Amino acid sequence: MGENENEETDQSPGEVSRPKATSFCGNLLHRSIKDPENSSLLDSVFKNIIWKVYRLPTANGRWLCVREQMAETTLSFLIPKQIIALFIQEDMRRLQDLEELGELSAHWDTLRQNVTIHYQHMISSYKEMLTELNKFSGSSFKPSCSRGEKKLEFIPVNLHLQRMHVQSSSTKTDGIYDVVTIGAPAAHIRGFRNGGLRRQLYRFEGEKRNSSYQYIYYSPEDTTKAKEVITNIYKLQPLILSNTELLLTAARQHSTDSLKDSLKTLSEITEQFVHAFEDQLLRSALLALHKARPSYINKRQPNPTHDPDGSEQQCENSERRSSKDSIPHHAEYDEEDWDRVWVNVGKSLNCIIAMVDRLLEQVDIEQQCKVEPSAVNQITSSASDDWYEGLYPLVVTLKDCVKEVIDRAKKAMVFVLLQDCGSNISQALALHQRRDVVFSQALAGLVCGFVIKLHTCLHDQDFLLQLHTVGLLVQFEGLLSTYSEEIGMLEDMSVAIIDLQKVTFKVGEAHLEESASTNLCPVVTGIRDFYTVEVQLPSRLFEVLPQEIKDGKLLRVHPVFFNIGINEQQTLAERFGDISLQEIINQENFKLLSKYYKTFQENLTSNCLPQFQTQIDIKELFQSLSQNIQVRKRKNVEVLKLAASICRRLNGIRVTSCKSAKDRTSMSVTLEQCVILQEEHSLHPDYFARALDCMRREGCRIENAQKNINCRKYAFNTIQLMAFPKYYRPPDGTYGKADT
Repeated sequence: MGENENEETDQSPGEVSRPKATSFCGNLLHRSIKDPENSSLLDSVFKNIIWKVYRLPTANGRWLCVREQMAETTLSFLIPKQIIALFIQEDMRRLQDLEELGELSAHWDTLRQNVTIHYQHMISSYKEMLTELNKFSGSSFKPSCSRGEKKLEFIPVNLHLQRMHVQSSSTKTDGIYDVVTIGAPAAHIRGFRNGGLRRQLYRFEGEKRNSSYQYIYYSPEDTTKAKEVITNIYKLQPLILSNTELLLTAARQHSTDSLKDSLKTLSEITEQFVHAFEDQLLRSALLALHKARPSYINKRQPNPTHDPDGSEQQCENSERRSSKDSIPHHAEYDEEDWDRVWVNVGKSLNCIIAMVDRLLEQVDIEQQCKVEPSAVNQITSSASDDWYEGLYPLVVTLKDCVKEVIDRAKKAMVFVLLQDCGSNISQALALHQRRDVVFSQALAGLVCGFVIKLHTCLHDQDFLLQLHTVGLLVQFEGLLSTYSEEIGMLEDMSVAIIDLQKVTFKVGEAHLEESASTNLCPVVTGIRDFYTVEVQLPSRLFEVLPQEIKDGKLLRVHPVFFNIGINEQQTLAERFGDISLQEIINQENFKLLSKYYKTFQENLTSNCLPQFQTQIDIKELFQSLSQNIQVRKRKNVEVLKLAASICRRLNGIRVTSCKSAKDRTSMSVTLEQCVILQEEHSLHPDYFARALDCMRREGCRIENAQKNINCRKYAFNTIQLMAFPKYYRPPDGTYGKADT
């Protein structure tokens, strides 16, 4: 359309311009955000942008200028490399925790040694993987043909940002619509002969429950709780220590305001700390660990000289059988000992609070007494020393009490997790690795979506309020069938998306030179059950954020997932197979989506939501989505359309996936773009099908096929397309090559 994209030309409606260089335009993606500082910031994340421009008529005789853009992202490699490094750190710490359990009886020590050996092998494997990925410096794209490469299994397949920027000649109003496209997060290299994660985890839990190898069976809820306790230890202990230092600093400086603030924060964190260990599992695990000590085993064993007929072995077997079915109860164990240690934390904090109250009362008395200035200086100097000396021993006591609680609690929870592997340790850790792989892929897509959403809505105060009040909605759309290998991919993907609930975001201020702003990238920290992704902004952009976000409030993620298979394999599943997994996933996630909307309603008003041309009440959309999920209709793609519409109306992030995000995903993305043009920008009804064919024939997604398989064709054949829903079929001449 030439230099001026708003200038009317002689092109016919629906005709597409063909840029001479598709990678031209480093700033095209960013120009639509209208912020030079944003542009330089996003340059470090999005690369190799392909763009196409369309001129389309509206129903009222006007014209739409539509710029379609598709960008790779450096996060494809950056996030997996960071997450693998965190896996290694966590597993090395796990080995240290196992060693710190101390002496165990022969049975438990053998189990610990076996677990240690497998973890050492996994750590070695991850280190090799990280070394290989570091060789891909500057890479931002993994093609679909590389799904089978072992060294790239943590990298998401074909991850891109798809953006449509619409401008109307009548209103001069921009509309920006983003979709993250990504190959289904799945462990392709590990195969799907035994299904995906969802099925394998369920089967493994059943085997573990029935295993005669363990003395004790801990349920999935117990192991989750144990991980939560350890997570709280790693989160809260550093906060307690840092705030005790702030308290002492305030005392040394004789600052009443700082003293009050530090004490308030310390009290809140310590209260969280105490509540974190108020659980029956901890008491039972302490008893179980006590029974696993050699001293306890030796004490319980009868004298062999009085047991010539082997009753000693029978006694041991009887104890093993009687205790493996449930968590042991309190017997011959000093339960009050743990209570004393645990309660001492609260008592030591109360002593600190009482001391601070006395010191503040002393200040009030000094202020009420009218003394000479020289006398005030003496009192202040003397009080400063008294404050510090009075608080220091109490702070040391609190630290010692916290350390003792942590030492005991961590050992007890590590002992619980020691048994999480069950009798088949190799199988347990294989599932562990599979879960790591698919989570890494899903996390890269999530971070990509968050970065572009944050920068696009940086000046939208309603969105920012929603972000720190109720969290961010992320809606995944799946096009996988429930047949053959793809049902395994669907099982992998569903678990990966559930695990994204463990992720929070944080926005920080970057104190960098302007020339260094292009090096800004998100940073991931944490452990498997709690990850934080920090996105940094230059000072000028950081200042526009609400105070809650600037103060470091963690921003929650609410992922939901809806899947409708659309290909010929889904036809087989619907007629001869089983589609119950798809139905269950859609029903479960509708509940999650409804829960998010309910939370939104309880905390915010509808005025915070974006305004759309189509005046459809969001409650009607929810009702329609519920009905379409419940009805038994083949390839009911209306579910996908409604879920996407609800997501956009709730300011959410849209993610679309199929096996490789190349063919079915392209059909879905282009259809979604044309539906938006028709519903929100009055695209002329007679040009809907023409615009759809044009985008599929000449747009960014055919370029996506080219860069994946070196062929400008979608991997469909005529027979396959007969099974596709009508609007998911590409135009003649754009398909024919076998899948890769």
